[in-house]
Amino acid sequence: NRSSDLNYIQDQLPRVVVVGDQSAGKTSVLEMLVEARIFPRGSGEMMTRSPVKVTLSEGPEHVAQLRNGTKKYDLTKESELKLLREEIEAQMRASVKPGQTVTNDTISLTVRGPGLNRMVLVDLPGVISTETAGMASMTKSSITSMCKQHMANPNAIILCIQDGSVDAERSNVTDIVTSADPQGKRTIFVLTKVDLAEKNEMNPKRVKAILDGELFPMKALGYFAVVTGTENPRDDVKTIRQYEEKFFQSSTLFQSGAFKATQIKMRNLSLAVSKRFWQTVKDSVQEQVEHFRSTRFDLESEWKNTFPKQRELNRNELFEKGRDEMLDQVASLMRIAPQEWDDAFASRLVDAMSSTVVDKIYMPAAAKGATPGHFKTQVDIKLRAWANGELPLLCTEKGASTLIEKVSEVVLENPTQNGLQGLFDPLRKEVLAGIKRRRDWMTADINRLRVIQLSSLQDETVPDQQSWLLAVKFMESAIDNEQKLARERLRQLIGPGAWEKWISWRSQTSEQVKRAATRNELIKLIGTETDRSAKLADDELTVVRKNLQSQKIDVTDDFIVGTWSHVYKDHFLEQALLSAQQCRRAFRHRHLTPVSNKLNCDDVVLFWRIQRMIQGTSNALRQQVLSTEAWKLEKEVKQILETMDDSKKRELIVGGESI
Repeated sequence: NRSSDLNYIQDQLPRVVVVGDQSAGKTSVLEMLVEARIFPRGSGEMMTRSPVKVTLSEGPEHVAQLRNGTKKYDLTKESELKLLREEIEAQMRASVKPGQTVTNDTISLTVRGPGLNRMVLVDLPGVISTETAGMASMTKSSITSMCKQHMANPNAIILCIQDGSVDAERSNVTDIVTSADPQGKRTIFVLTKVDLAEKNEMNPKRVKAILDGELFPMKALGYFAVVTGTENPRDDVKTIRQYEEKFFQSSTLFQSGAFKATQIKMRNLSLAVSKRFWQTVKDSVQEQVEHFRSTRFDLESEWKNTFPKQRELNRNELFEKGRDEMLDQVASLMRIAPQEWDDAFASRLVDAMSSTVVDKIYMPAAAKGATPGHFKTQVDIKLRAWANGELPLLCTEKGASTLIEKVSEVVLENPTQNGLQGLFDPLRKEVLAGIKRRRDWMTADINRLRVIQLSSLQDETVPDQQSWLLAVKFMESAIDNEQKLARERLRQLIGPGAWEKWISWRSQTSEQVKRAATRNELIKLIGTETDRSAKLADDELTVVRKNLQSQKIDVTDDFIVGTWSHVYKDHFLEQALLSAQQCRRAFRHRHLTPVSNKLNCDDVVLFWRIQRMIQGTSNALRQQVLSTEAWKLEKEVKQILETMDDSKKRELIVGGESI
């Protein structure tokens, strides 16, 4: 029954259900996730009268659009926000039938914006303990029933909102959540208004008990404490976030250990909710796959038993079947999680950029005698020249190769499940070869990409300790990889060592013997020097050459200089790794007290800028794939398939006239 299957899908779709007592701050939490004050507000009265479903996605502009509406509201303008709030309130009131206070009719809207985490949120009316004057009878039970109905979805993540400024015993929502999710496998607990709790001198031990899951009988996946408002109800999200950041920096509750650093701030909550949402999506997709696989098996068994002599397919019919399957597989690129795209692009970009960053930017700027000021100036010049030159083209090339790689994965690594395994493999490979021959993938937005990269590379401000540690880790990883490559190239030049000679019966060539002896002399020359010049002085060349001659080894100056470039790079990278270790704890005091690092840890800032640029580039490439390249790809696949004649079909789909 196709209708029942569609209802099954709709009922089981993952979403984040926001529940809480009236005026507990659940709508404010949702607005902080949306990053805009989009909901009607009032002081002490019920404002949410119907479920509001908000579908978040990433986009270049921060806009909202109601379902079945044509107007796009610019969420960066207060006048547009006011119009949106008024429209939502009007739709709520219109959907409530006479004699009722709340309704089950859902208001749906989409919100797009830079950096928004993709997920689906549902805001519900606040749970009440008493029906006040003006409310319809049964309002309390209607709200409770509505909450239970939405939480009954096994793929719903429950965001349980508790007002931190009032006594926990007054909460009505925790018992409802516990009945829906007794094991706490789908629940995330959020304690709001902790600034007011601190102002009311709430006992830190009691707050800690709440966030440790010891005060309420309910269980949860995680517990968070947030601030979602200021004394001025008109303040925007940016102001509230700044106020929250400032509050937690000086909070006595935080300093007393009432909550952990990972349990505070909307940023951590948003990341936790997004991570859980996409894990639920992954799990629910697998469940639905199993559901439909079981249904399909039952239908196929019924078909075979009812119609044992089913019709065979000829080559043209099989070709159409393979064509449809391949187009479906290409369309599945749109369902790949954004983080998976970002990680794939970032990995390719790091591999492609590491050598350039080290050889052409870091090493020249950090040459012997470089001061922090000289280093920063040289880095700025070289980064700007790189971004204005080859960088955007390099990134689009790597973006194109990543796209082709993902296409190959979905087409070749997801074979047909219809009992015809291997039959369409030649057809798939032919289509992939045609895709690879096209040279204009990911080339449309090079100028936009250059602007994004220049902007990212100009950002020298590492915002917090965590970002600093990530930059250090990125620096260590990049340098370690480059050092491994440098040492492997040097090993190939000097040939096998003593152990390798013994176990593999290999020996050095005369050239490798000279190279090894020269390397040893150059290492002695470096000695314990940490700040070496990249260029050998004339007298140093003479000393090395004479020492080699005493060993009856004759080499030219060019030979020594060529070996020196490899030895020096290994030495430089070793010192750079030590520098990264010294800078690991230098985030807070490097501008106040000297750091035992000649560049005052500005090399960490360089790798922070590179890391930010890679993140921004990956984000831009992913948006281009989803908005442009996927459509081009589908069109290209159709064109390749449409140009295949009967002889090509016979070549690619092997078998008789009736397969």
